[in-house]
Amino acid sequence: MEDRFNPRDAYTTDPEVEKLIRASSFFEGLPDEVVDSAISHVVTRSHPANQVILLENDWGTCVYFILEGWVKIRTYNLDGKEVTLNILGRGEIFGEMAALDEVPRSTDAITLAPTTIGNMPAQDFVNLVKMEPLAGVRLSQLMGRRLRQVNRRLRLRESDSTSRVADILLFLAEGQGKRIQEGGWEIPNLPHRELSSLSGLARETVTRVLSKLEKKGLISRDRDTVCIPDPQAMERLLIQ
Repeated sequence: MEDRFNPRDAYTTDPEVEKLIRASSFFEGLPDEVVDSAISHVVTRSHPANQVILLENDWGTCVYFILEGWVKIRTYNLDGKEVTLNILGRGEIFGEMAALDEVPRSTDAITLAPTTIGNMPAQDFVNLVKMEPLAGVRLSQLMGRRLRQVNRRLRLRESDSTSRVADILLFLAEGQGKRIQEGGWEIPNLPHRELSSLSGLARETVTRVLSKLEKKGLISRDRDTVCIPDPQAMERLLIQ
């Protein structure tokens, strides 16, 4: 279900949109002329919450840059149960593996909130990685970070529920957190079903653990955000 261009879409000409694309860590340090060329064919689109951007087994005709909003990367286990593999936010990219491998997509991507995405033609992305060494380095760093995150979550699969929920919160803070004063992090207050899928715990268990963490002062919550005032204290839960 790859997106196709339609008249309501727009190539990247808005300075604010260009600024958002350039803010992606993938483009950090790349020469201006390289970035200019790379984003010249990027099409920006706005999507409502709960809209599927791509489906497993689609062919990889685009690589996606999240300019605003949140995207869930999901798959299904052998029992047909949905499994959330990652939550991506502003500045992140997805869809790069299918573009590089020239194989169908291995996961779905669905918006969790109103989201604006820049779609780069897959061949433009591949050419960028081939021609600009630093782009290859950035891609390697991205893959390495995601692999470390997966390995950490796998190691904690047999841990207690508190450690697993704490790890998911720290995982989201590392990938999508916003720094706040005195070294804390602020992350989106995702639905408990998403935290349940990420951690492999029942939703009721996640709700109970979040309440426990809040009572201990390790997190604070409002409707939209979760604050982790002392990430080091949260980290210590993982080694007890």
